[in-house]
Amino acid sequence: MKLFDVYPLFDIEIAKGQGCRVWDTQGVEYLDLYGGHAVISVGHSHPDYVSALTGQIQKLGFYSNSVINSLQQKLADKLGAASGYDDYSLFLVNTGAEANENALKLASFHNGKRRIVSFRHSFHGRTSAAVRVTDNPKIIAPVNEAMPVTYVLLNDADAVEAELRKGDVSSVIIEGIQGVGGIQMPDDRFLQDLRALCTKYEVVLIIDEIQSGYGRSGKFFAHQYSGIRPDIITVAKGIANGFPMSGMLISPMFTPVYGMLGTTFGGNHLACTAAITVLDIMERENLVENSRVVGDYLINALRSMNCSGLKEVRGRGLMIGIDFDEPIKDTRMRLLFEQKVFTGVAGAHTIRLLPPLCLTQLEADDFLARFKKVKS
Repeated sequence: MKLFDVYPLFDIEIAKGQGCRVWDTQGVEYLDLYGGHAVISVGHSHPDYVSALTGQIQKLGFYSNSVINSLQQKLADKLGAASGYDDYSLFLVNTGAEANENALKLASFHNGKRRIVSFRHSFHGRTSAAVRVTDNPKIIAPVNEAMPVTYVLLNDADAVEAELRKGDVSSVIIEGIQGVGGIQMPDDRFLQDLRALCTKYEVVLIIDEIQSGYGRSGKFFAHQYSGIRPDIITVAKGIANGFPMSGMLISPMFTPVYGMLGTTFGGNHLACTAAITVLDIMERENLVENSRVVGDYLINALRSMNCSGLKEVRGRGLMIGIDFDEPIKDTRMRLLFEQKVFTGVAGAHTIRLLPPLCLTQLEADDFLARFKKVKS
């Protein structure tokens, strides 16, 4: 059997990692400024993380959600305290797309409506409802097209209200910071207006913090810069440092009913152990604050750099977009193969930086020096 060929791959196989560095099968060391699509939060192979997962698998790897798993409540308590949402409820699943699917479903159960408002250049996943609210027709199959979705421009409160006043909108879904869309940030005032509009028209506000959450922006959630509280928050990626896991933080306004949501693997013992350990490490090593401080340092250094073709540097914390007025494919390839730095992209003109939250200022300087060699 061969693999279904849907990924364009670099001719590199990563064999091990430590902190913000990885090594390939040839022993070549790379500086990791991408963290596997923002997944690595506390660093590769953190010793506490490795120890916790090893200890749990030696006791029990999995049992179903038909019995009590006290690790789920332990995680909920820790996440509530860390995020400031201890009055919300937690539902655990496995992937970001799955979290968004369940968020959209729960919203529709709640108010009985069908239409969803999403935003231009958004990305929320590749499964049925999640891909339909993603603004990319190339990945929306005919089977996904029946769901009614309206896309509006980011930061356009008037356009949102024009849709909500029609009375048929179930939910508005928005990323805390658009990732695939190029590190585009909703204005704080716009999020405040969006919260007020959703309350006014009794529409569920869902904030997708799958990439921008878990400390990446320099706050636990990116939307917290605006001071609002959404009705549902979806999380994944950094939640378990690479172990497949996701979840929904759900406002007290929702009433759970047996059978309305469900999962086989979600919230299993290994996933909960990984997520609990991530929160412990984040607190002990002050990684949310580190993300803010090192992120600010990196953003300011990039903005002040005399760099060929540099147009704009956007971002908060360690979620950074470096935008050029020319295609960046060659720049990214040179960074990877000449300077041994992993980065990401968003479209044809933006390099995306999503390093582990433990990135130090020295490692940021190391990246800047390598970047200058490519773009000076």
